[in-house]
Order: sequence, then structure tokens, then C-alpha cells
Amino acid sequence: MRLTTSHRALAAAVACLTAGALLTACGGDSSGGKGGEKVRVGYIGDFNGTSLIAIADAKGMWAKHGLSADTKVFTNGPLQIQALGTNNLDLGYIGPGAMWLPASGKAKVVAINTLGDADRVIAQPGITSMKQLKGKTVAVPEGTSGDMILTLALKNAGMTKKDIKTVPMDPSTIVSAFSSKKVDAAGFWYPAAATIKKQVPGMVELAKDSDFSQQVAFPTAFVAGNDFVSKKPKEAKKVLAVLRDAIAYRSAHMDESIKLTADKLAIPEDQVKADASNNKVLSLGKLDTLTKNGTIDKWLTGLNDYFVQAGKLKKPVDPKTYYTGDLFTGAGK
Repeated sequence: MRLTTSHRALAAAVACLTAGALLTACGGDSSGGKGGEKVRVGYIGDFNGTSLIAIADAKGMWAKHGLSADTKVFTNGPLQIQALGTNNLDLGYIGPGAMWLPASGKAKVVAINTLGDADRVIAQPGITSMKQLKGKTVAVPEGTSGDMILTLALKNAGMTKKDIKTVPMDPSTIVSAFSSKKVDAAGFWYPAAATIKKQVPGMVELAKDSDFSQQVAFPTAFVAGNDFVSKKPKEAKKVLAVLRDAIAYRSAHMDESIKLTADKLAIPEDQVKADASNNKVLSLGKLDTLTKNGTIDKWLTGLNDYFVQAGKLKKPVDPKTYYTGDLFTGAGK
């Protein structure tokens, strides 16, 4: 996904995103556990998307629950939703910007992961406000949290995408296009934005997730295929048991979790640590409480309202139709 050596784990993923690979996982192939029933797991090469997978691999959690995992890296959440829909993947990871896809019935949210604050609207040096983007070229990975932060920031400035020249781009292309000044701005995220910052030291941050924390939450999540949840309930419960174990381990051992994530992605620990600082890690007990008291349903309802306004959903959707909170908490029994 990145262009530097420090991001080589994702560069491999981008290289294989040919027309024939778009609906299948690519790059970063590895296995966790041996001898158990195989599950195909997608992830994104950052702290949010990789840490639980790295922990489960390193600590033998797949095998503990009778599974073996075939894990593969993707560049974004929508590609994983596609792979779930074509039965090329059982479990995947998405950021908040892709949450409209399970809300529209394309997958089930099986576990909330973290609360993100990694998304930014970034601009070239000299641009100091959203209003200055009027008529300018802005890159964005469509249907992602980068798209979401851009839409929110434009609205806050009294603008819409009609006021700018939006150019859909995959993440790796944004890095190169921004660094070579082919675009004026981008709806993007860390840690990739850190790569741009090194190449464009004067890069400006015009908006971030926390600017809108009073309006909407930014939960990241693990998703599963509809058929996997409905037709393989035993396997789904085992997967959730693995995720629960990894969530508990991560909140209690953050330093080691960062190291394991860095090892899996083959990138420096300090880079992962910086990435982790842009997110709020939730303990297992907290996630159970937030599920049971309806807080997570409220988060998802808020996102749905945003997606309706953004034209991603035709009407609000009850989170209970796609967030399997009872399965998540039940997997701990």
C-alpha cells in the first residue's frame, strides 16, 4: 500500500490488485494455527487492522479454538467486503467509512475493534482552509474513512463534493500523486499520511476525526460474510472467541502488541506505535458493556444517519440487522 521500504508489506498488496485479483485476497499470505478448520481472514496493514491478527498468530489463539487461519492483506475495507460476498474470504476488517456496506446487507459486523482518529483531510503547503479547496483537485479512496472525513469536513465548511474536483484513487496512488504535487489535497489516513509528510514536510492537516467526535463515532470493526454467520455458526463462534482473546491480550499488553504488529508487517516498531496513538483501544470488558447497553448501536445509528446524508444509504437501518452483538458477547461464555 505504501511506496517506501517501511511499507513493503502493503506494496505487495497493491502490486497484485489486478482486475482478476480485486475480488480475492492478495499479498501477505501467512497461516496461524495448524490442523484446525481453516478460516480465511483479511486485514489492512496498519495497527487497527493487523494487531488482533498478529496477536492471534503469535500466541496460538487460532489453534486454541480449533482453527487454522489463512491471513491475507488488503488495501481497504470495500475490497474485503467484495471478497466476503464472493466467498473468497470468511472474515475481514473495515474502517468506519466502509460501515455502510454491512448496513446495506453485504456483510455482518461481528466485532467492534477500536475507535479511530487516524483520518485526515491533508493539503499541499499554502492551503490553510477547506474553503481554499474550492475548484481544486482532491484525491480520495472511495467508500473508505478517507471519503468520510472529506465529506464531513466539506459539509462543516458549507461545501459539498460539487465544489471540488474529486479524483478516486487507491491509497498507494494517493501517496505518489500527493508527493509529486499532482493533487492539491486528499481525504486520507495515518500511517500512510506520515509517509507523505516525510516527502512533503509542509503538508497541512485541514481536518481530523476528532473534529467531529460530537457528531459521529468512528468505530473500526471485523466483518464476516452473511453465509458464514448464518450457515457456519460454530465456526463463527470460534472466530469470535479468537478475536475476544486477542482483544483482551492487546489491552493488557500494548507494548508487545505493537511489537507483534510490527513483526507481522515487517515495519519499524516506532511507526506502529505512532499509528496506534491515533486510535482508542477498547478492553474486552468495555466492548461487552458498550454492546449490552446499546452504545455501539448508537454509534452505528449515527454513522447510518451520515451515510444517508452522503447518499450511501437510501434510509436509516437498524444496527441489529447487521451487528451481531449477541454473538460477540455470547462467544465469551
